[in-house]
Amino acid sequence: MADGQKELVKAIWKLLESGDSTALSALLVEQRSSDIAEVVELVDNEERRAIFDVLDGETAAEVLEKVNEATRAELFELLEKHEVKGIISELDHDDAADLLAELPEEHRAELLQSIPAEESAEIQELMSYSEDSAGGIMDPLVISVHESATVGQAVEEIRAAEIDEDFFSVYVVDKNERFLGAVRLRLLLTRPATTRISELIGDDSVYVTVDMDQEEVRNIFSKNDLIVAPVLDENHHLVGRITADRVIEVAEEEAAEDLYTMAGTDPDELDDVSVFRAARIRLTWLLPCLIGTGVTALVMMFFKGHNPAIYLVAAAFVPMIAAISGNAGLQTSAIVVSGLATGHLVALRLSQVFNREVRIALLVAMSCGVLGGLVCSMLLYMRGPGGTVEPVWLVCAFGTAMFSAIMVATTLGLFLPFLFRGLGIDPAISSGPLVTTANDSISVAIYMILTILLV
Repeated sequence: MADGQKELVKAIWKLLESGDSTALSALLVEQRSSDIAEVVELVDNEERRAIFDVLDGETAAEVLEKVNEATRAELFELLEKHEVKGIISELDHDDAADLLAELPEEHRAELLQSIPAEESAEIQELMSYSEDSAGGIMDPLVISVHESATVGQAVEEIRAAEIDEDFFSVYVVDKNERFLGAVRLRLLLTRPATTRISELIGDDSVYVTVDMDQEEVRNIFSKNDLIVAPVLDENHHLVGRITADRVIEVAEEEAAEDLYTMAGTDPDELDDVSVFRAARIRLTWLLPCLIGTGVTALVMMFFKGHNPAIYLVAAAFVPMIAAISGNAGLQTSAIVVSGLATGHLVALRLSQVFNREVRIALLVAMSCGVLGGLVCSMLLYMRGPGGTVEPVWLVCAFGTAMFSAIMVATTLGLFLPFLFRGLGIDPAISSGPLVTTANDSISVAIYMILTILLV
């Protein structure tokens, strides 16, 4: 937190403690809604109540929109129904739809019935789209003109439009309201008023469809350096637009989701302040890992009876095999998951990725096999003479097992993201603890089998 933010928090806390609502209102009216939202996340419900009591409707709506989901859930319980209704009326329809989607069904229906029918219908239409689709993140407010219109008529349409947000293009539709293309505002300002708008449609108009996944929308924006893109339905009708600031939010959400998944948890735990719910979500991932480590223990127990002396020496190197091979597989899956998430063309072609990653894996596996064998020989030398285990064969078994385990783990790290993607599962799971635990069990089994066979 910056020094300015710290000073603001201290000033607000001081006014909250003194109960001086007049001074608090005067202070908050000078602050950005994003700064107020950060303070609201830090204080308790009683202090949040005091803050919202002095905020005007527009600022309260912006603050409610910008706080995190866990805080927003508490605010929904804290605020009166008429206050929530007033806040919803201050928001754009797309933002209102996002907030209402977080409410329980009965509260949502009650609020929708309490607002004007036309607004309610538009909000419900937006809520009908998947929250992760282009339709779920679009703004339905657009400016469109008929293809027969002139530049002068288009300018008049802009002047008459009741829209208080920035816009960068005017969209052109035909007589059937089908989208034809976009005309940049720059052209409207530099062309004669009698010029037909259809003559100014660019050949490079890029659009997205309502059912397109928001991750794909983000990739389209990134690839084409877009500021805004129109959203079309299945009949090619213009239904909304998506702006770059919304795409930035999507990118942050997707990155956070992948990070949580790779760490073995879920972003849903942030939707609620309950530590029990957060613990339950984490245990959902950790308990299968506990089973996986139990499988590794069973593998070790299975080989214990073959030769106790070999087993005791070989067991000392098991953590090294599991750690190196698991991390090698994690590196590969992380690269593939990142490529799939960003839409890089090379990451969408399994054959190209396979050719590259297999060659890398061979180099890594051979290097780790040789270096691991050297480390193994040095440790056995430091252990001194004695025992019934032949050090040379154990070193060979260790080096071969290291090579094999890394190749297997890398192969899993390469193919599993593509497999999960094909099954409609988030590929980031392939970098999570479930798969790394499976890698450990497989690598230990390979190592112990080779040790028994070679020593």
